[in-house]
Amino acid sequence: MNDTTKIALVTGANKGIGLEIARQLGEAGVTVFIAARDAIRGSDAVRDLSSQGLRALFVRVDLNDAASITEAARRIEADCGRLDILVNNAGIVDALDGPPSAALPEAVRRIFDVNFVGTLAVTQAMLPLLRRSSAGRIVNLSSSLGSLTVNGDPSSPYYAARLIGYNASKAALNMLTVQLSAELRDSGTVVNSVSPGYVKTDLTGGNGFMTPAEGARLPVQYALLGDDASSGRFVEPGGETPW
Repeated sequence: MNDTTKIALVTGANKGIGLEIARQLGEAGVTVFIAARDAIRGSDAVRDLSSQGLRALFVRVDLNDAASITEAARRIEADCGRLDILVNNAGIVDALDGPPSAALPEAVRRIFDVNFVGTLAVTQAMLPLLRRSSAGRIVNLSSSLGSLTVNGDPSSPYYAARLIGYNASKAALNMLTVQLSAELRDSGTVVNSVSPGYVKTDLTGGNGFMTPAEGARLPVQYALLGDDASSGRFVEPGGETPW
């Protein structure tokens, strides 16, 4: 593999925004590891991208399976020796989530285990490979629902979206962005939270104002930031998002 070719890992990349992020990175000349729990769906995504002349490889990653994360890091190291871009896209919702008075604690735990703890585990496993990049980029797929300011603003269109598990998991993900950005400030690796917008995907039940391709644009932009990249930001298509 050409040493100048950027290498990316996109979690939850077999469908929706993740697949479109992988596609747009591939169109920019990046070699993309498609991370997914299901080997058949992940391999189908690879075939989809490969049929367009894009370089994509499947690697199994289950955010609830530490061994799969470790093996994915080993595979990327063996194949490429480094990682330039990590897009933490994988996330879930749960039908038993809801407002604080009604959400099932087990549902909240399931959401946190994937959206925050699993993402943290993937990030930790990939950091040694990102440190080998001359310009590592970490993009955490967040949501306006993870903004404490938005959650407390009655004028916000998202004010009524009281999902304590999902919203809190994205707030925790934003904390990861803030702390990791500070920890890596002298390393050349930058970390940002990106809210793609309200996108029509399985996660939103097909509701939304944007297509997955449209929702992928901002995460891809931040994955490909140049030498003057800023770190520790929380952004959405309309600009900066308040924490």
